[in-house]
Amino acid sequence: MSEEILINVTPQETRVALVENGVLQEVFIERSSRHGIVGNIYKGRVLRVLPGMQAAFVEVGLERSAFLHASDIATSACNAAGAVVADAVGGETSGRRSIEHLLHEGQEVLVQVIKDPLGSKGARLSTQISIPSRYLVFMPGLSGVGVSAKIEDEEERHRLRELLREMVGESPGGGYIVRTAGERATGDALRNDASVLDKVWQAVQAKAARAEPGGLVHGDLPLVLRILRDLLGSEVERLRIDSREVYREVARFVQTFLPESATRIEHYPGERPIFDLFGVEDEIQRALDRKVPLKSGGYLIIDQTESMTTIDINTGAFVGHRNLEETIFKTNLEAAHALARQLRLRNLGGIIIIDFIDMQDTEHRRQVVRTLEAALEKDYAKTKVCEVSPLGLVEMTRKRTRESLERILCEPCPACDGRGFVKTAETVCHEIFRELLREAHQFEASELRVLAAQEVIDRFLDEEAQNLAELEECVGKPIRLQVEAMYDREQFDVVLM
Repeated sequence: MSEEILINVTPQETRVALVENGVLQEVFIERSSRHGIVGNIYKGRVLRVLPGMQAAFVEVGLERSAFLHASDIATSACNAAGAVVADAVGGETSGRRSIEHLLHEGQEVLVQVIKDPLGSKGARLSTQISIPSRYLVFMPGLSGVGVSAKIEDEEERHRLRELLREMVGESPGGGYIVRTAGERATGDALRNDASVLDKVWQAVQAKAARAEPGGLVHGDLPLVLRILRDLLGSEVERLRIDSREVYREVARFVQTFLPESATRIEHYPGERPIFDLFGVEDEIQRALDRKVPLKSGGYLIIDQTESMTTIDINTGAFVGHRNLEETIFKTNLEAAHALARQLRLRNLGGIIIIDFIDMQDTEHRRQVVRTLEAALEKDYAKTKVCEVSPLGLVEMTRKRTRESLERILCEPCPACDGRGFVKTAETVCHEIFRELLREAHQFEASELRVLAAQEVIDRFLDEEAQNLAELEECVGKPIRLQVEAMYDREQFDVVLM
């Protein structure tokens, strides 16, 4: 599997595309007007403690108060900064203790953002601070060590654990987790990372001691540098950047922290926009559609709601070659691969309900679920897939830490207010009839005038002409029609003349 990372930079926006074997898999977007804040550390003040929700609202200087659940609060103690910080030993958290015993209103607490604000919800916080580097994650206050589950070689896991234990012994201020990128990393490389993380944590503590509640203590790296840190693995063949200024910045960062990757960083000087390579721009546009066609002729329908995402699979034009069960099975297998990619590309998270086409064969159902799980193994976000339910649905979850592609690029339709449909011209005409009767009975007027969209007026003059004449006779007043070009279909006014 070959990967390539394309980075498009403008003064207003930075976009990153991860391409695998020529196919777009993920898109990251950061706008100058709205930066992601996951990983940022703030000195907060507790505004309200909610025992019924086992949570608290914390003021951290954002537009909306942030949310801190009891399960995200480590056993805590006050440091020199006067703010509560994580102090758990061996990963023990305070999940068994009630929120009112952990926090009180007005208390200052050092917190980290673990989820960006999503929709109408504020950011989600944790007191279990973690600071990532290229190979390691440093957990202040913890004494344990860990290795990413994606590193499967037992000998390598053992080697990394031993190196970590040595580092924890040398620097008892916290624990470490080896990230997936740390596989095969040398002891010197891990120690260099640990040294950098130790200096960052000391700077965080010093700034927290001086910061006012609601102030930013430590900000995560900008998008381009986060991509280098998190995604520039050995499988990435090239990283191309279309901005010379950002390329120079990246080159300096790589020379300092990732010198072995310097030859893979390129400046893209082409006149053709970089996102036109591999059809990335077109793929982004298609990722906003509800309908996703499959090569076989089947298709997916993806609907994103506030509480969950639903995905429906249909055979469409695919008629198969053998029998119905085989046709359904092949469509579901193809859909499993396609929807795994769509989840990454659209960055859909939370609860996801998949309505595969009903399969009678138990083995077919099992294979479809296993295929979906295998396709999700490439996903950097944590996922969990359940077996087929009695209703034939597959339930799964995908960790959500940032807004979906749709929520970043789109807003609710002003015509339908996000419903996804609008009233028919016939329905609007009937509403206008009722409003005309209401106005005629309540107020004195010599004439009634209807202001509406062109297609509504056209219906009054055609299909509803007889009904309109009868209404004029009923109310005893003339009714005039006037087209308003700026009105949408559902918008109208009845004016008394």
